[in-house]
Amino acid sequence: MQEYEARRATQAAISSASLFGLTAHDAAVLHNSNKLTLRLQPCDVLARVAPMTSQCAQFEVDVAQRLAEVGSPVAALQAPEVFFLDDYVVTLWAYYEPVTSQAIPNADYAGALECLHAGMRRVDLPSPHFTDRVAEARTLVADHARTPELADAERVFLASTLDRMRRAVSESGRPEQLLHGEPHPGNLLSTRTGPLFIDFETCCRGPIEFDLAYAPDEVADHYPGIDHQLLRDCRTLMLAMITAWRWDRDDQLPNGHRLGIEWLSELRKATAQSG
Repeated sequence: MQEYEARRATQAAISSASLFGLTAHDAAVLHNSNKLTLRLQPCDVLARVAPMTSQCAQFEVDVAQRLAEVGSPVAALQAPEVFFLDDYVVTLWAYYEPVTSQAIPNADYAGALECLHAGMRRVDLPSPHFTDRVAEARTLVADHARTPELADAERVFLASTLDRMRRAVSESGRPEQLLHGEPHPGNLLSTRTGPLFIDFETCCRGPIEFDLAYAPDEVADHYPGIDHQLLRDCRTLMLAMITAWRWDRDDQLPNGHRLGIEWLSELRKATAQSG
């Protein structure tokens, strides 16, 4: 968010905490992209703030509540409500002090993801299919107005890769279930109670290999029953999707344009190897 937007979003978060009966006078920015993540003080609560146009907050809260009820390794909600203030959507979560700056060991990462998936098999909520997310990326690539800097040759390559890998994953025949959608290291916290997943707005249905594609490569070595060909296809599909997002003219990820160029190169190498 731009500075002016971030100030308004911060005030919305502080006001939301007050409405819930929490004392919040100050906020430290933990992450700023298309959403703002804040640590509110002195209540020591984490607030996530998104523009009102983002309509996934209630879904995320519902998923988190259901997963917590079945004992899944997820960050706890501080408030069960979704707050709507001044064109922003605010959710409040427990804040976890990081216990280490080291990467979570691959075996622990795999164990946490396996436990999350087990809990997700017990949660019955209407959710998108992974192909819906692929379709969003495909629509973005096809829209010259939203991706004006994407060269025509790269546009054709990216679109064809998204189409081909979507078919490969869809036709794999593997069982499908509720997934996190983006369980990358940035969405797994190292806490005193063990690894905990956050950010459930991308939950969707699909094969577990789709989730594993977002984890470090070595994590799959510790996760039982993986279809490794499908995992390779999911990794290529994932790379094509995140590359597409980087060419969105409204993308707010720091260094996003540079990453878009780098990931296109990586995607060409990946498709050449798979071919």
